[in-house]
Amino acid sequence: MKTSEVIEKEKKYLMSTYSRPPFVLDYGKGCYVWDKEGKKYLDLIGGIGSCLIGHGNKGLATVIQKQSQKMITPTNLYYSEPQVFLAEKLVKISGLGHVFFSNSGTEANECAIKLARKATKRSNIITVRFGFHGRTFGSLAGTWDEKYKKDFGPHVPGFTIVPENDLVAVENSITDQTAAVLIEPIQGEAGVKFFDKQYLHSLRDLCTKKGILLILDEVQSGNGRTGTFFAYQQYGILPDIVTVAKGLANGIPIGATIAKKELNFSQGLHGSTFGGNPLACSAALYVMNMVEKKNLMKNASIMGNYFVAQLRNIRSPFITEIRGMGLMIGVELTKEGKEIVQQCADQGLLINCAHKQTLRFLPSLIITKKEINKAIAILRKVLV
Repeated sequence: MKTSEVIEKEKKYLMSTYSRPPFVLDYGKGCYVWDKEGKKYLDLIGGIGSCLIGHGNKGLATVIQKQSQKMITPTNLYYSEPQVFLAEKLVKISGLGHVFFSNSGTEANECAIKLARKATKRSNIITVRFGFHGRTFGSLAGTWDEKYKKDFGPHVPGFTIVPENDLVAVENSITDQTAAVLIEPIQGEAGVKFFDKQYLHSLRDLCTKKGILLILDEVQSGNGRTGTFFAYQQYGILPDIVTVAKGLANGIPIGATIAKKELNFSQGLHGSTFGGNPLACSAALYVMNMVEKKNLMKNASIMGNYFVAQLRNIRSPFITEIRGMGLMIGVELTKEGKEIVQQCADQGLLINCAHKQTLRFLPSLIITKKEINKAIAILRKVLV
């Protein structure tokens, strides 16, 4: 089918929830993708961080094929070996107690909210300005940006949003009905924004002191992207609950809510038909093994530092700030970035604009200096 025909059929048969560039991606290999016309693109958004070990990975394809021939899902009515193995691995890496599997980051956050309310017998959740936690009703209620929320009221009650890096605001918002603080250690959709290290340490101490739970949303920052498996490991804190998704299975839908052992559901209080199915868990196990075997967390740290250094060498009147940890990088602009994203695509570079004025880079952890240099050359053309 021609590109124009695909685009016309999409207009006819799909709900208009996405704004897409006028090409159709066909296949990928490593950090590159090709459209149906044969044009090659260097992909530095990587499925919004979900393509952890690159496109077209043959080893992953073999694992998926073998597991699909055995069994895709028996549902959670029955035990599943890949699910148990993956849970064990996540528990050991996280330093927490046990896992609930779902199908996305939003679902993982919904589970965390439910678990916090169930465990504490309290209803209120504190979140932070500029935070994004998902699009279903619970996670949406904790999301800051009104553009995601305005058409979907009434919203789930019990959520309070406070200013960022303001511990006093958190403390003043705590009541006898506060169950948890839910926060991204790095705010991805806000444009890769960071919190002060001392703020996160003090927030952990405050939650402990007040007897409320600290939930870290690492849907975007987890899975080795920042140079450690979880970003919180670089801050030297331990949450009560952490959520992950996106890159965990390199794009196969899976989410995980990992919690301290004492935080639990009784049987039947929460569930998922597809969550933790053997196909997704087998894929995730392969991805996690590759991250370890190929030292991809170390590569994320080295390549991330190199990328940021090269970005800082671009002398552009449009760049005001560059922020990054590992391969989670944002470039703040003086203007909206939509046009720059399109110009980059025209030059064969796929990036993304977060929060209107931030260019966001979430490449696969296998990226090399050669590919970063190619991206920098294109960015220099567009930005200077």
